[in-house]
Amino acid sequence: MAAVTADEIEAALLASLASSEDAVIEDSYPWSVEQTAGENAFDYHLKAIGVIKSLSADGYTVTSDLSTSFWELTPQGATVVGTGTQEFQVLKAIFEKGEGGTLPMGDLQTAVGGDKDVSKVGMANCMKEKWIKKDGANLVSLKSSLDDVTDQVVIDLKTIQESKGALDALPNKTTTALKKRKFIKEKVIKSVKVIRGPSYAPQRVKKAADLTKEMLDSGAWKTTPFKPYNLVTLGEPVKGGYLHPLLKVRAEFRKILMEMGFSEMPTNKWVESSFWNFDSLFQPQSHPARDAHDTFFIKEPAETVSIPEEYYERVKTMHQSGGAGSIGYRYDFQRGEAMKNLLRTHTTAVSSQMLYKLANQEGGFKPARYFSIDRVFRNETMDATHLCEFHQVEGLVADYNLSLGDLIGTIETFFKKIGITQLRFKPAFNPYTEPSMEIFGYHPDLKQWTEIGNSGMFRPEMLLPMGLPENVRVIAWGLSLERPTMIKYRIKNIRDLFGHKVDMARTKTAPICRFVDASEQL
Repeated sequence: MAAVTADEIEAALLASLASSEDAVIEDSYPWSVEQTAGENAFDYHLKAIGVIKSLSADGYTVTSDLSTSFWELTPQGATVVGTGTQEFQVLKAIFEKGEGGTLPMGDLQTAVGGDKDVSKVGMANCMKEKWIKKDGANLVSLKSSLDDVTDQVVIDLKTIQESKGALDALPNKTTTALKKRKFIKEKVIKSVKVIRGPSYAPQRVKKAADLTKEMLDSGAWKTTPFKPYNLVTLGEPVKGGYLHPLLKVRAEFRKILMEMGFSEMPTNKWVESSFWNFDSLFQPQSHPARDAHDTFFIKEPAETVSIPEEYYERVKTMHQSGGAGSIGYRYDFQRGEAMKNLLRTHTTAVSSQMLYKLANQEGGFKPARYFSIDRVFRNETMDATHLCEFHQVEGLVADYNLSLGDLIGTIETFFKKIGITQLRFKPAFNPYTEPSMEIFGYHPDLKQWTEIGNSGMFRPEMLLPMGLPENVRVIAWGLSLERPTMIKYRIKNIRDLFGHKVDMARTKTAPICRFVDASEQL
């Protein structure tokens, strides 16, 4: 039978209900059998159920659920109907392959076609039915011929076939035995009783789901039936977004720094000039950090538009000739080098601009505390603790007569507030701070000390060109946001926290960031 389309089934269903208002399809499964003359009736019925549901949704039909159970032969049962049961095949082999109704037990499997299950099960059942017996190493028939036995199982299976699987075709004891031998199984078919619905018509006119421009232009909307709209149904609940672990830690750091009296600096410019990123910090133009293998330079626009000219000249003089007790670097300061645009390598580029504004504001210098938390970029080799782009937490305090002790105390206070008490300070060199210190924090999972920041006191060669008073000192530090986050969330590899390899589910499942002030636990 050729494949039947849903439209053909729909036409047949509506036609079956067209004879009268009381027309009914008592059971959709027998109806399907009738439509297909029994061929592929089950597949036809599955399609018919789908069509009936569609018609019921539009009000063309009304249904009530039915359930039909019947016996169905398994593939093994269907094979037995053709070949006979295993016991019958064994008895047949003894008569056909043996001599005088006797067959050596070792030849039985070969005699039944090499089927081990047939020889094993058949021999056991033959002996149970007293068709054969063992005589030493031989099997001996107790029947004079095959005509003396009846293969009752085959007869029972044919009875089920002829009754189309009627559950009452055989006694329960018989069907239980057939099920146990896996010759039959009970099958349940869900079907429906079908009657006319309130919108019944011999042919369905499908309702439009949307009002289109073409309907409005032609006027067809006036006569076109539309699907009803449910104007009170609730939509899918809108789920809130989730903060990345870095943003959770950033928010906590921000709150802590503000509690310590710091004001946030504007850091929305990722592109800076080399002047603000390097030169204003008294970093020489020959410094290795200014090479392309350490810094990402911008190709277009390659140079900045403007810089404060008077300040530029003072910075240039400090580099070339020195001042404030310094002899400078004694090289030819290049304007073209200072004007180059780059992706900032640290947020200290913003700190230098804020200090310049602080020195030149109306009313003169006033002590201040600033911080920033934003992204920076460095051309570094990536590993478990380094990325080419990362977030830097930077803070500075500008006041009169500050010392290195003030810097260490401020850093320790900050880290105690986020629960990190295992800190080490190591002397270091920075072009724009003296003295300088690297900050290390202990990572409990990596079981090693990890560098988490840098710090120091800004050099006079950097501060004096800005116009700050001589007795003003500026302590500053730059801390990675990623590494404290890794310690907080027990993340061993930074690439699992930030970058294209991040598991997005972590953003959803990461717990709330809450730092316990270590000083409150003492």
